[in-house]
Amino acid sequence: MCAEPVKGGRLARQAAMLCQDRAFQDYLDKRRRHKQGLTEAQLPDGTHNADDARDWLCAACQIQSRSELDHNPTAAATFRRIHQRFMKWKQLRGNKS
Repeated sequence: MCAEPVKGGRLARQAAMLCQDRAFQDYLDKRRRHKQGLTEAQLPDGTHNADDARDWLCAACQIQSRSELDHNPTAAATFRRIHQRFMKWKQLRGNKS
């Protein structure tokens, strides 16, 4: 018997919208530059796209699909921390959109 695919809920939808957010993609660009000591010339803004954001988020939360966020408490907690850090970064930069 095959297992039913895991359906996503509120967190999966929130994660999908986050990955589509250009500001989140820029956040990932800046985060990677900072962590790897790169210049903007080496990793310009606009490098990350929605697919890259999804891949990064899944790796960071240790999941295969965003739908798991609604069924995996550890991954959900990690996602919430990521979202909080992004919102704080966004607020500090005055990017309210």
